Amino acid sequence: MSEDYVIRVRGLETRFGPAVIHQGLNLDIRRGEILGVVGGSGTGKSVLMRTIIGLVRPYAGTIEVLGQNVDELDDVALRRLESRWGVLFQSGALFTSLSVAQNVQVPMREHLDLSQGLMDQLAALKIGMVGLPPDAGPKLPSSLSGGMKKRAGLARALALDPEILFLDEPTAGLDPIGAAAFDKLILDLHRTMGITVVMITHDLDSLATICDRIAVLARKQVIAVAPMAELLDNPDPWIVEYFHGPRGRAARDAQDRTVQDRTIQDSQSQDRSAAAAGQGRE
Repeated sequence: MSEDYVIRVRGLETRFGPAVIHQGLNLDIRRGEILGVVGGSGTGKSVLMRTIIGLVRPYAGTIEVLGQNVDELDDVALRRLESRWGVLFQSGALFTSLSVAQNVQVPMREHLDLSQGLMDQLAALKIGMVGLPPDAGPKLPSSLSGGMKKRAGLARALALDPEILFLDEPTAGLDPIGAAAFDKLILDLHRTMGITVVMITHDLDSLATICDRIAVLARKQVIAVAPMAELLDNPDPWIVEYFHGPRGRAARDAQDRTVQDRTIQDSQSQDRSAAAAGQGRE
């Protein structure tokens, strides 16, 4: 597999009994990108993610992750590969009887041989990375808000410093302010850690704000993979309806404002750097 891609799916077919979810699906995911995955209800967005990470067995086709064919791996090799990705499920999927810190430590216990003291330190680090306060560590999930549960689940997904981060509807159930804050968190983590992010979402604001490319699922296949700007010119009826409706226009306006803000921030940063260099010469 080319070094430019961390995931390559070819001819994927998934079924549940007589129901065919995907048929002849192909998808390449580039190293270091944020890829959004969209599609109508029932098109199998979450099934695609679960198939890539091995929770759903494909009926046909091949899946390569980080250069390895998932179907050809034995249990030991598969566990080793699993340690190189992290997953945030839509509900957070936290263990309700464990504290936040203990939830974050679950992957460490499964894949690493560390002392309890070191795991405590690492869990505290991950909890801080996702913007939770230090006192969140001893708390049970039942005492957390919806947004805090998402962040706790994200901390667990990042426990092993993964190369790939899978997010299943990460902003679902969050209010607009909370969703925007979570998008910014993902973008900051992506820039800091250099990870590849695969994000299943129906949130047009997220697609417009943080995704490098968007994969569109329809008719049991990926019918397009492109930046939003290119998808806006795609004549496919489903794509037109999805991206050119009122919510799509609002998301594009938000994207334009984000691009302008980034341009201003970059310009200000360059000005500060130039001023600092001038002072140094003096």
